[in-house]
Amino acid sequence: MDYSVEVQNLSKRFGDFTAVDDISFSVNKGDIFGFLGPNGAGKSTTIRMLCGILEPTSGKGTVMDFDIMKEQDNIKNKIGYMSQKFSLYDDLTVIENLEFFGSIYGLKGSELKKRMKYVIEMTEIKERKDAVVKTLPSGLKQRLALGAAIVHDPPILFLDEPTSGVDPIMRRTFWELIYEFSRQGKTIFVTTHYMDEAEHCDCMALIIAGKIIAMDTPANLKSALSYSVYALYAPDFIKVFDYVSDLPYIEEAAIFGSSIHILCDGKFKLKAELTKDLKSKGIKNFRIGKISPTLEDVFVTEARKLGV
Repeated sequence: MDYSVEVQNLSKRFGDFTAVDDISFSVNKGDIFGFLGPNGAGKSTTIRMLCGILEPTSGKGTVMDFDIMKEQDNIKNKIGYMSQKFSLYDDLTVIENLEFFGSIYGLKGSELKKRMKYVIEMTEIKERKDAVVKTLPSGLKQRLALGAAIVHDPPILFLDEPTSGVDPIMRRTFWELIYEFSRQGKTIFVTTHYMDEAEHCDCMALIIAGKIIAMDTPANLKSALSYSVYALYAPDFIKVFDYVSDLPYIEEAAIFGSSIHILCDGKFKLKAELTKDLKSKGIKNFRIGKISPTLEDVFVTEARKLGV
């Protein structure tokens, strides 16, 4: 298998705090690889180690066959990196930012102009190309930050929470750009805490408290769930949630919007048993139906195994 990223037993500690705890994984060339987890899970720390910004405490790894311990400068020349906080210069214009980022990667003359033209068209910011960056709305800043990360045409992109803080329409537009890069053969390594975004990945790792708790394609992660999943709709569902959470035959219960997702043993006849119990408590006008598991169901189940 041809890998863009390979990591073995990678750890990062800050004093007594372990941010990344003995993780191992690989990323196929050309894949969209997702790192899914809550804030503080270790996603950004991992990306910074892979990009040569942070030195690992232990373990080993390669990015585009370059050693993350010894060949950080080679790695930085081969990657595009978009951090959580857009690394743009607010007092420069769109054009000036692209010129700067292109030049630090060695682009100049006609080659730089060609790549800048491509980025401006790709990100659809032509109408604002002479605007000072601090005057741009967040969605345009986001697209410009992505453009600055790919202006030198790198074979691999590291995108750290790239859609955090933008509206759903901008998120969709951003993912259309990611798909386009993937079609060009680029490898995309993206961190997110949005479950729906993780569905777009070819492969994904679930990470919490610095540990990878599961890794596979989204479809395989959901199909491997050992429980059946049901959705329960009921009036005063918060009160109902407190009740069903304590029932002995329910493995997990979690609130999803205005419903309750319930996990139980696949062989257990939950609908009949739960219907009887709810009626015995005087609860009426409820609905129970079996549903396909979501990635959030998978995440909650795997996290609970760690006692999180």
